[in-house]
Amino acid sequence: MLHFLTAGNWDEERIWNVEGFSAASLGIALDGSLTKLARAENAEQAAANSQASRKSRLPPNAAVILVHGAWADGSCWRNVILPLEKRGLEVICAPIPLTSLTNDTTALRQALERTTGPVVLVGHAYSGAVIAAVREARVKSLVYIAALAPDEGETVAKVFYRDPKPPESPKLAPDAHGLIWIPDGGFQRAVAHKASAEQTSIATAVQRPIAVQCIQEPAPTPTWKTKPSWFLIAEEDRMINPTTQHFLADRMRAKVHSHQVDHSPMYTEPNLVINIILEAARETLSS
Repeated sequence: MLHFLTAGNWDEERIWNVEGFSAASLGIALDGSLTKLARAENAEQAAANSQASRKSRLPPNAAVILVHGAWADGSCWRNVILPLEKRGLEVICAPIPLTSLTNDTTALRQALERTTGPVVLVGHAYSGAVIAAVREARVKSLVYIAALAPDEGETVAKVFYRDPKPPESPKLAPDAHGLIWIPDGGFQRAVAHKASAEQTSIATAVQRPIAVQCIQEPAPTPTWKTKPSWFLIAEEDRMINPTTQHFLADRMRAKVHSHQVDHSPMYTEPNLVINIILEAARETLSS
């Protein structure tokens, strides 16, 4: 029963007394109910977060192997390595000799032997052919960074020259030893034309040639036919025509990320590269 205020009846507790509940006890009851509600909501959210965490949790031995392309070495991934390691991934930069597709595939297999868990293989440019030539159950997905992806029996040269070369692309020809180098100014104009002058000067100085055998050897049946693949299309690429990249990505049925980047986004837009690799890792390596 609600007691109304009358003269001589000034009792704050009785004013708010509803069916025997005082203001204090009513407040306690409300606080208790809200607390229980909040706890229930928090528990529900925690359960959802836990479930999402389980879905995206990476095994402690999950690894990413980064494979450089022609005219480069593992240092081309220097802006990518530490951010991936901070996400809990083991990172290896596979040193391939650039002497033939077979030799480069062998070198990648040897790098793979250094890992024990599920792996994402990442290839830039020429090494797109290399990562697809390795057959290993622990390889769960492939990531192509402005890369070439020949089908069975195709050569790297065939897909590289499938569409007209951008006008800034350097003229490539083997020397007397059958090795192909990037001519003067090629890094600045085409290989990494959005990179800083310091980056392109260093890349020019440390470049490693690619042998003609690498681009003339027919590719084996590629594993992108059976494994999930991701493709970063470089829309401002001056080495591999973006039209070629679109064709290859469509043929592979890859998950495509298209951006206005140059041929070497690991130099110029490393966060894009990192995010695509992490996407592949979370979707295919999760325990």
